[in-house]
Amino acid sequence: MHSRNRRSATLSTLIRSWAILCIAVAATLAAAPPASANSKYSGIVVDAKTGKVLYSNHANSRRYPASLTKIMTLYILFEELEAGRMSLNTPLKASRHSSGMPPSKVGLRPGETIKVRDAIGALVTKSANDVAATVGENIAGSEPAFARRMTRTAHQLGMRSTQFRNASGLPNSNQYTTAADMARLARAIQERFPTYYKYFSTRVFTYKGRRYGNHNHLLGRVKGVDGIKTGYIRASGFNLVTSVRDKGRHIVAVVFGGRTGRSRDAQMRQLIAQYLPKASTGSKRDSIVIARKAPLPSAKPGDPDPAPIVVAEIPLPPVLAGDTADDETTDATDDLVPPALAEGDADAESTIETASILPAPKAIDVAIARAHAIAHKAEITGKPGPKAKTITVATAPADAAAVPERPAGWHVQIAAAPTEAGALAMLKKAQEKAAGTLKGRKPFTEAIQSGGQTLYRARFAGFPNQDAAVAACKSLKRAKVGCYATQ
Repeated sequence: MHSRNRRSATLSTLIRSWAILCIAVAATLAAAPPASANSKYSGIVVDAKTGKVLYSNHANSRRYPASLTKIMTLYILFEELEAGRMSLNTPLKASRHSSGMPPSKVGLRPGETIKVRDAIGALVTKSANDVAATVGENIAGSEPAFARRMTRTAHQLGMRSTQFRNASGLPNSNQYTTAADMARLARAIQERFPTYYKYFSTRVFTYKGRRYGNHNHLLGRVKGVDGIKTGYIRASGFNLVTSVRDKGRHIVAVVFGGRTGRSRDAQMRQLIAQYLPKASTGSKRDSIVIARKAPLPSAKPGDPDPAPIVVAEIPLPPVLAGDTADDETTDATDDLVPPALAEGDADAESTIETASILPAPKAIDVAIARAHAIAHKAEITGKPGPKAKTITVATAPADAAAVPERPAGWHVQIAAAPTEAGALAMLKKAQEKAAGTLKGRKPFTEAIQSGGQTLYRARFAGFPNQDAAVAACKSLKRAKVGCYATQ
């Protein structure tokens, strides 16, 4: 009798163990991404506060970025805005080359201009290739030169497995990245340009009377999603970089190689649902910082390309002839307002209006912006523009000056201006916005030559180490002051 009971108990234990094992296996299979059988697939989820990788699948394998490339194009455009070499009203002139880009595009004609603010909107929503090439040419003189700057910037950010060949993401077998690198870029653009990053949440953009819906269909449909970019060419499949904030948590997730836009979005939804609850709710403890001695110069023809150091786990598929960088080529909703938006309120809610994103400009800001535009035009054309008027600032910081000897140690740069008075005005504004953060710091200007023009960096010195400079920069960004730590 006892023997029979023992055998029964043993059998019951085995059955329970087998059931538990089956449940565990099923859970593991459910957690595995359904796209894992797809050779183009790769993905990563990163806790944006801590830098911890929550999920990774071929995250360090090379993939074609497609229009995710435009995140870096915008990163560099934001650098130009932050440095004062451009303003949101700076006109960008299209060339025969840039206007001839294949779709997706807004139809710029040779010689036509588009303002920086509209260029940002066109890149974020329509993912316009003609606008991307126009941005690159106006910043670096040519698209290949701009691509070299993109690669150098990527490597400075720690994206060592990324190489760019154009500003748009149009097919090129030598243009590649990884899911891990794109997650790093997505975190960096939010940290360094928190004000400009808000453009990525634009759901509808109006240009020349036409409305363009954002290709990122998770905006407004998945709680907490605030950006950032989709991408598609046939050789890459459907790509997506997403940022999600909810209940004190913040993750950045990347999906490469979706077979369709819908399957890619479904995979991203699954990753968000599964890994956002695992992200930290504490304070931010990890940042991506570029430490450099001077702003990146425009690349010159003949400059060598930095060599990426990571070898792909699987070979990249060939780029197909006639392939295009049109984020949602297979979708018929390319230019349509997302269904989640009501027709009557789309313009009021989603059309890019700078006034709702940036502080209202004061008179001095307008004067500085005009000077920026003059300086930038001279850089692009190689011809000196009209002499910029000196901006008189009666209450400029008394201890800020173009010092003959550069202060030692770590600095925080907030901008650059074509006149010293403009740089002083920016320093004064920063002190007004963040007096506590900048108390005891030494404001100074530094003259540099860029494109045949003199620019004046606006910086604060007096930081004992990199950590102190980075911490101050974080506080400044919370006060809506763009900046970066440097030496």
